[in-house]
Amino acid sequence: MTVTAVFPTPDVTSAPPGSAVADAYARLTEAFSGLRVTERAAHEDPPGGAGWVRAEDLAAGGPALDAFLAWDDAQVLRDYGRQARPDVVASFGLHRYAWPACLLVTVPWFLHRRVPRLPVREVAFHRTLGRMTVRVDGFACLPDDPAAALPGARVVPDEEALRGEVRAAVAQHLGPVLEGFGPRMRRGRRALWGMVTDEVVESLWYVGHLLGEEQRAMAELEALLPGSTAPYTGGAGFRTLCGPDGTELPTRDRASCCLFYTIRPDDTCVTCPRTGDADRVARLTAAAATTATATA
Repeated sequence: MTVTAVFPTPDVTSAPPGSAVADAYARLTEAFSGLRVTERAAHEDPPGGAGWVRAEDLAAGGPALDAFLAWDDAQVLRDYGRQARPDVVASFGLHRYAWPACLLVTVPWFLHRRVPRLPVREVAFHRTLGRMTVRVDGFACLPDDPAAALPGARVVPDEEALRGEVRAAVAQHLGPVLEGFGPRMRRGRRALWGMVTDEVVESLWYVGHLLGEEQRAMAELEALLPGSTAPYTGGAGFRTLCGPDGTELPTRDRASCCLFYTIRPDDTCVTCPRTGDADRVARLTAAAATTATATA
């Protein structure tokens, strides 16, 4: 499922002094106005009420998750005129949280080689505003990073060790969230982690494109998720198709299914394994032509 919504931009608050990730989060918002991330000081609690949900409450799987998924249930009925199965609603809801949540970790790594740790207790989400607030619980970086002298820094020896920190940080945050969503989704552990794999890859791939660094994003993701990094299922799995004019069209096959086909059987995602290569070429070529016309 592709994230396309652009939300209003709320007021921004100042990051804590000496933040290792503020510049990365600011650049994320510059590229993708649908998401604004602000950092809280150590003494500030996550916001609550008025559309906010705390990640730890989603992980608990109780009333907060019920309310969160009620939004997805109503949205499907409103936009598509049919009721979705409860497991489909839960899959949509997980996607809509996990896609931006992955960026909290991957964007600072991609831009500055800094990997924040974000336990569920430290993140809150307001999806209709497209806003997340966080308190970073330490971060990993490389030895030559000036941020290595900051409080909370944990220096790792090399790029592969830092990739391990990315995988661990995403798992630390989304593992508990899967525990909350899992019973509602009728999927096993492997399928759930396949969804996380897809969210990691497709969110940074999208933002990398917006930043003008799509090829580097793809290469970084291939190294991050080569296909043998438990608990993640599969790998980045990029491949290239050839357009009618010889243009190279990057694509991949998702490790999981977003289940949108249960709402519209003939309307699959372009990276869905159900979507054949001929259809992908046609759709990617049309999208590229539309983009070229819009920017001409």
